[in-house]
Amino acid sequence: SMQSSYIELLLDLPWDNKSNDNFDLKNAIKVLDGDHYGLDKVKERIVEHLAVLKIKGDLKAPIICLYGPPGVGKTSLGRSIADALGRKYVRMSLGGLRDESEIRGHRKTYIGAMPGKLINNLKKVGTSNPVFVLDEIDKIGRSGHGDPSSALLEVLDPEQNDTFQDNFVEIEYDLSKVLFIATANDLSTIQPALRDRMEIISINGYTIEEKIQIAKKHLMPKLLKDHGIDKDKIKINQNILEKVITSYTNESGVRGLDKKLAKLIRNRAKQIAFEEEYDVIISKEDVFKSLGPGMDPRKYSEHIIPGVVTGLAWTRTGGDILFIESSKTVGKGKLTLTGNLGDVMKESAVIALEYLKANGSKFGIKQKEIDESNFHIHVPEGATPKDGPSAGVTMITALASSITGKKVKKYLAMTGEITLRGEVLPIGGVKEKILAAKRAGIKFILLPDANKKDVDDIKLNYLKGLSFKYVKRMEEVIKYSLV
Repeated sequence: SMQSSYIELLLDLPWDNKSNDNFDLKNAIKVLDGDHYGLDKVKERIVEHLAVLKIKGDLKAPIICLYGPPGVGKTSLGRSIADALGRKYVRMSLGGLRDESEIRGHRKTYIGAMPGKLINNLKKVGTSNPVFVLDEIDKIGRSGHGDPSSALLEVLDPEQNDTFQDNFVEIEYDLSKVLFIATANDLSTIQPALRDRMEIISINGYTIEEKIQIAKKHLMPKLLKDHGIDKDKIKINQNILEKVITSYTNESGVRGLDKKLAKLIRNRAKQIAFEEEYDVIISKEDVFKSLGPGMDPRKYSEHIIPGVVTGLAWTRTGGDILFIESSKTVGKGKLTLTGNLGDVMKESAVIALEYLKANGSKFGIKQKEIDESNFHIHVPEGATPKDGPSAGVTMITALASSITGKKVKKYLAMTGEITLRGEVLPIGGVKEKILAAKRAGIKFILLPDANKKDVDDIKLNYLKGLSFKYVKRMEEVIKYSLV
């Protein structure tokens, strides 16, 4: 029975069976634009790949890794790419995979031996060049049964995967025609050798304007179809959509928004089923009745005392603003930190104070004044853990403000890391941070000079009403931010 199942597998595998690619690039752009709003970089990359395939006719498929927060459309992009190319689509979830043999298969000497999931999926799909989505590649586990992420090294190397060997099949199989697309939420958990084999394409969160368009063009039509409700029985205006987005969801993607809109539609379905009277257009009262009071989006509030600075943070759900407070009391130069801070932020605070001790004279701060005072830095919302290398400039500005008694410039937010020499280092998540600042009503943003290129990548209409100051050293930060 083992030999017969082995021979059946060999006969079922699509050794040379390929689907013909659709090289109509205009159609590909139309399909990608129809399925996903925004995501210009990803679409451009896919169209480039198609263009090379059209000219050369053959290309060792590169491994694309779509990296970004949950709910931004990474997995569904794989299906759109398959539709645009005219290829078959196959998806394999790697979340929690702990056994190497699930990738490479078991040796035939074991009872109940089976081929790996890769070979099995290719057998099911019936072509040797599908679009193959490796979902959640950052969540592969490890156990005593080997390391699956190491087994993926051969699969995801375009130079090696034309001779992929499954332990069960024992004959080399060519995977180089497969277009692999991996998805990940966190690159730090992917082992470096595996990360090196993939082309990382970052998918940032959506702006409020983009979310409104996604809700209108994609989420609402799909939800109405799923709930069996005609589109003339429920209408949501743009201002109500914006209210749902800002007050009921706090995320980069649109998964939470999808759930909230589904709740509104279910409420309408109940009204229809009970034959109640209702207004077709959803009102603020309907939203309150269905979704509850909601939350107030965090807004900038004017700092009326010295020592309070607005920082910009990047979280798993996107960008956010963060208030950092500092106070000075009579003491012996002791520094106290509160607000559930991680090690990196604690170190930033220590560096900030040491820098002011060494260079205070530049800002009119006397060494004696620091030695005879205690300092307390607090980041509100103590229940939320906070960490990351982007609060250094905010902490040093807060300390300088409380020591000198000067207030921080109004409507200013800042982000950046510092060194003991006083240099300002670049940080990540710039787009999300800028969008968070705009939502909160910030007008001026202070950024490290090395992050200027990240701002140049953002569409100009998202930057309307914002002005930027780029800095290289701490002297510039303090000079610009204190008034």
